[in-house]
Amino acid sequence: MAPLRDTIVTLLVLLFSTLTIAHSESRGGSGAKWVDIWAAMPQLTEPANLPPAPFNDTGVVFQNSTIRQTIRATLSGETLRLQISNAFGASNLPITAASIALPASNGTGSGVSAIDTSTIRGLTFSGGLTNYTIPPGALALSDPIFDFPIDAGDIISVSLYLADGQTTNSITSHPGSRTTSHFVLGNALDASDLSTDDSHQSADHWYFISTLSAYIPDSRALAVLGDSITDGRGSTTNGNDRWPDVLSGRVSSSSISVLNLAAGGNRILHDGLGPSLLSRIDRDVLAASGVRYAMVFEGVNDIGTAAVDVVSQTDVGNRLLAAYEQIVTRLHARGLPVFGATITPFSGPGQSYSDPERERTRQRVNAWIRDSGRFDAVIDFDELVRNATQPDQITDEYNSGDYLHLNPAGYKAMGEAIDLDLFEQFRGGVDGIL
Repeated sequence: MAPLRDTIVTLLVLLFSTLTIAHSESRGGSGAKWVDIWAAMPQLTEPANLPPAPFNDTGVVFQNSTIRQTIRATLSGETLRLQISNAFGASNLPITAASIALPASNGTGSGVSAIDTSTIRGLTFSGGLTNYTIPPGALALSDPIFDFPIDAGDIISVSLYLADGQTTNSITSHPGSRTTSHFVLGNALDASDLSTDDSHQSADHWYFISTLSAYIPDSRALAVLGDSITDGRGSTTNGNDRWPDVLSGRVSSSSISVLNLAAGGNRILHDGLGPSLLSRIDRDVLAASGVRYAMVFEGVNDIGTAAVDVVSQTDVGNRLLAAYEQIVTRLHARGLPVFGATITPFSGPGQSYSDPERERTRQRVNAWIRDSGRFDAVIDFDELVRNATQPDQITDEYNSGDYLHLNPAGYKAMGEAIDLDLFEQFRGGVDGIL
């Protein structure tokens, strides 16, 4: 019986080893094909951020309108697909027609209204439909767009035409685009420049679009979860100089995409400007294509909006630490390494968050991020950007002026501070037992 038992044990060991290798490969990205190469966090559009008239009539938005928007690819590819989101729409979102193209000034064309018409490619859905209606709360992926080569850093222009518009004032968008979008009346998908149309208007806002993916074997993505500091408040409109943009430029040659899944005002514990971080992890990270790493840089708005008394600040600190535990546990369960970033300073003249009790909470939370060992790596943004003589404030060199957000120089420093060896160190993922 012993030889038979030994044979069974050997077979079980081989089977377990094979499964382990396969699981490790799937986590590490060696089998990844589709990967998101641009993303924006979908949000319910606030009334003040709805498009201007006549694109916003009572009860209907973008009726008989063309919307042209630009996005920046983080990786090179030639087979693409676009995702359109109706996550927060209160009615159907009927896309009559859609296309992508290269801007007329490709390479420096963020926010431009003109396209190279020779590059226009019409989008189809569900195996060839040129129009598609997205139900409330849902999204739609386009069919693959073949033979549309782009390089990392290229700008892609996306045009949507809505004949009937969306019959609601509750729509899905991303107000912190830091990128200009353009609107005209009528179907102008093939128009070379929307700005020459008499009905032309613009806004710094992305509407409906949520991800661009590319079919790239052996590629990986980092999902960055954050608030307005990651979303780029204080950066240059159409300049693509947020700190994730800087990081993206450093890692694109390693086939790593950096996805900016942040929103101004976002919090970990409470909904507000977008759903809370705890409630959006599945949608923004686990459901995304090709994500192999996650980074959490959030918590300042939880501290800054909580009352300044000791009891309230102790409570929000306790809840943040428990929330970080939950975030790491949930992402580790999928084998994803999680990098934690310390909360940057927010004290200073005229800053509404500034308060000694809130600063004590920030210091307490940052100490836990640094020392708890729960995060697989720590990026100490606090140490990087704080004032050496007044550590509760951002250094003057990086202060945008409001003592909370950074300027382009500060964002450049942040994007350059991340150790690129982390991506190779955690290429195989992590053990999800904890």
